[in-house]
Amino acid sequence: MKQVHRAIKNLMRDRRLVLGVPYLWLLVFFLVPFFLVFKISLSESVLAIPPYLPIFDWTKEGFLNVHLNVGNYIRMVTDPFYLTGLLTSITIALGATIICLIVGYVIAYSISRVPDRWRTVLLLLVILPFWTSFLVRVYAWMGILAKDGLLNQLMLYLGLITEPQQFLYNNFSVMVGIVYCYLPFMILPIYSVLEKIDESYLEAAYDLGCTPWRAFWRVTVPLSMPGVLSGVALVFIPALGEFVIPELLGAPDNLMIGRIIWIEFFNNRDWPVASTVAVVMLLMFVVPIMVMQRRQLRKGGH
Repeated sequence: MKQVHRAIKNLMRDRRLVLGVPYLWLLVFFLVPFFLVFKISLSESVLAIPPYLPIFDWTKEGFLNVHLNVGNYIRMVTDPFYLTGLLTSITIALGATIICLIVGYVIAYSISRVPDRWRTVLLLLVILPFWTSFLVRVYAWMGILAKDGLLNQLMLYLGLITEPQQFLYNNFSVMVGIVYCYLPFMILPIYSVLEKIDESYLEAAYDLGCTPWRAFWRVTVPLSMPGVLSGVALVFIPALGEFVIPELLGAPDNLMIGRIIWIEFFNNRDWPVASTVAVVMLLMFVVPIMVMQRRQLRKGGH
């Protein structure tokens, strides 16, 4: 009996150790950097090194003075520059996520329905772009969407247009680049769920009188929602803070949050404002994820 009790204690200790590793990782590489950035966002910008004033200041008499500057957060909701950048980022990221969801679901569903011998090949084609540098893929779209690029030449050859069109340096080119680069992140989670759906559920739906289309909406789509939510999060979150694609494919006056942070950090050297934008962007990521997780836990509890 003592040996069983000792084995259980060792098992619980090992379990706590295993669970503590990811929490330690989050503490060191997420919470600590977040609080450092949050502290900078509450400071005041100055022409010095570092370019911000300390929040905590000890006087000679031993008093602790705390200087909190909340003006940066007020500026986020009152300055049209930041509001426009935020709205542009949400619009482009949401549009690209919807396109990725539609296209990615069709591709994932098609792959899950082909014979097993073809699935590996098709999945390999999905992840094949990852073998190429991210910058090279974005630069390739610059050549495709340029006025003398492949798209204009093809449309001129087919007679769809009479003169080259401006497909580059606008919201359209940014959305195309985001969809292309992040589409695999939508396909893979959805496919991983679709391939695990038991075919007996669909057979039962057919026996109860459902048409294939109705069975798809009443059975397949609800069962695939965990993959859909994961894919939406994996696409929307990085697309919202994307910097490289808007910088290379977007217009100079069309700013997204990632470019605004770059401008404030490196051009204006206003670290408090840049940190404020980063904190606001991070909260926009974390809050929706926490809400979705809470709703899933409630559904699982019922």
